[in-house]
Amino acid sequence: MARGTVVIEVDRCKGCELCTTLCPQDILVMGHDRFNARGYRPVELDDPNGKCTGCALCALICPDVVLTVYRYDPKRAQVVD
Repeated sequence: MARGTVVIEVDRCKGCELCTTLCPQDILVMGHDRFNARGYRPVELDDPNGKCTGCALCALICPDVVLTVYRYDPKRAQVVD
């Protein structure tokens, strides 16, 4: 199964929560204890178990393009000597 991760540009996030509602793995959550440079509570990645599949639905729905998704497919990985 493919694995992924999400990189968030925290200072550009306006906290609209669209990505959190669309994430099938429920690993994106709104920050509760901090604010970004614009005064919003930004989204945070909460994925201690590595459940992210790299589906990129969050990045597709984000109106401010603050999410970058990286996907790793172990079936396609090659070992280079």
